[in-house]
Amino acid sequence: MRVAAALVLAPVAIALAYIGGIAWSLLVTLVAIGLFAEWLAVTGLGRELRVVVPGVVTLLLAGLCLMAGRIDAAVVVLAVGAVVVALTSGARRNWAIAGLLYAAGAEIASVLLRHDPAKGFAALMFVLLIVWVTDIGGYFAGRSIGGPKLWVRISPKKTWAGAVGGFVASLLVAAGFAAFEIGATGALLLLGAMLSVVSQLGDLFESAVKRRFGVKDSSHIIPGHGGLLDRLDGFVAAVIVAAIFGFLRGGADGVGRGLMVW
Repeated sequence: MRVAAALVLAPVAIALAYIGGIAWSLLVTLVAIGLFAEWLAVTGLGRELRVVVPGVVTLLLAGLCLMAGRIDAAVVVLAVGAVVVALTSGARRNWAIAGLLYAAGAEIASVLLRHDPAKGFAALMFVLLIVWVTDIGGYFAGRSIGGPKLWVRISPKKTWAGAVGGFVASLLVAAGFAAFEIGATGALLLLGAMLSVVSQLGDLFESAVKRRFGVKDSSHIIPGHGGLLDRLDGFVAAVIVAAIFGFLRGGADGVGRGLMVW
């Protein structure tokens, strides 16, 4: 079931990433709303409409701004939405705000990375594949080798062998991309290594949040995988870091080039 779901979802994600524009922004917006809804469910705020509604409306409006190419307006909308959520969420205010920022960070970073017409698709595929092979390599290395656990209190099944296996797999993907980017071999290998580690930390972070609230899966929306949070925890962390890095080097219109061109 896990493999079958991946074989269906991965090509759809890649196709929409390739199309880019409104198609990709729409997918990202819907996923961001799903991430926020699952975060609220995990933290016990899923039935609090005074928190759910303003958060969802904020992410939807921000997505519309991103579809129109107005990244500045999206940031303003998200800032206002965060204030509204803070005022309506009561005792668990910090968790509600964290959930909105988590989803919003993934939303803006994913669109910014793809927005670059020159290297947007390559940069997005670089991040996606690094995350995917880190997960796959970690799964098979952990199952076949086993050994000492990585962090039993947070994630009982993860092993050091799995962490290293995923890391090595990410270097192979980075090397493949480097072969097509002249002069970028060392830089892309370092980026691949960094994003692999960040992806695994994102996975552990989401596990820690679920364990804090005694939840096993964020939802059951994806057969064999659990929820969007369960499936995208590593990607959210990696794409945010990648977008920040690309933005610092290439600006808002050159995030992809900032990440991939050296």
